[in-house]
Amino acid sequence: MQVKKIFLRTNRPAVLGFLFLSLLGTFFFCIQCGSCKIEFSMVVKTISSHVGFFPEISSIPRIMHTIVWNIRLPRTVLAILVGVCLSTSGAVFQGCFKNPLVEPYILGISSGAAFGAALGIVFPSFFMSVQLLAFIFGFMAVGITYSMARVRGKTPTVTLVLAGIITGSIFGSLVGIIKYTAQDTALREIVFWLMGGFYYAGWRDVTMLFPIAMIGFIIIWISGWKINILSMGDQEARSLGVSPEKNKFMLISLATMMTAAAVSCVGIIAWVGLMIPHSARMITEPDHRMVIPVSALLGAIYLIVCDTIARTLTNAEIPIGIITSLVGAPYLFYLVRSKGQRMFGG
Repeated sequence: MQVKKIFLRTNRPAVLGFLFLSLLGTFFFCIQCGSCKIEFSMVVKTISSHVGFFPEISSIPRIMHTIVWNIRLPRTVLAILVGVCLSTSGAVFQGCFKNPLVEPYILGISSGAAFGAALGIVFPSFFMSVQLLAFIFGFMAVGITYSMARVRGKTPTVTLVLAGIITGSIFGSLVGIIKYTAQDTALREIVFWLMGGFYYAGWRDVTMLFPIAMIGFIIIWISGWKINILSMGDQEARSLGVSPEKNKFMLISLATMMTAAAVSCVGIIAWVGLMIPHSARMITEPDHRMVIPVSALLGAIYLIVCDTIARTLTNAEIPIGIITSLVGAPYLFYLVRSKGQRMFGG
């Protein structure tokens, strides 16, 4: 174990480089996969014709532009961005709350976003777009949670989690009312949205999510040392000159923004924010300066693989939330059985 720690401390660039190359290889492999198999060289030429100077766009078959550039590429890039958002947010929440079972949806983000999306689906002529409503209500849910949990200028972790459960339950009930009163077509759309998926992924979604994901990730990565201190406890943080209230608010707000933006684009995708940070800690030491980037890379790889399985396993596309749940639940069971005492304090 000591040898592993020494290796990781001295070879962090090598670990990150290996994971980045793995992501790059998985990225191109997944773009090739589908009902229409495409050669690697054609994938590279098609992408290069749009972003580079050669070959000429006119020299690439039009069908390749449609499949690679308009369908598979934005879908895969969006899966990477969503994976970065959810896994990074999960690492932040687990570090700030000092609880390995916390995930990005714990403060009611998913339920609030689901309610906003349901409103947009059922009443399209009265409200804004589904994505914007999901983002607004996801953020609103966290604001309500924080307001409920704040006591005498402080926000105790236990109270914040309980407030999140209450907020999630309220919005979940509201979603249930909308589903009960919705027409069959709208009901089916709500159900599919709740299961998560990249069915309608396009460059518009990538353009919206990219700056949020990258800015949030960079700030959180730079603040990794603060998460290390916060994970030691509030008293220890104050003794080291770090304000727990101020820094938790900043980090949780960034993580919430990333999660709400991801959910508004693709719906609710469970387990990613819970299991990926654990996988990162198994690869590297529990130092958030390393856990954050490793979680982001693993989350990106995991989601594009799950999305490829979801769209190629059967003729009809499977919602990706089903795939992540089928993998995530057994994985958590494995963690509890094999490493429960060390990781969960059991």
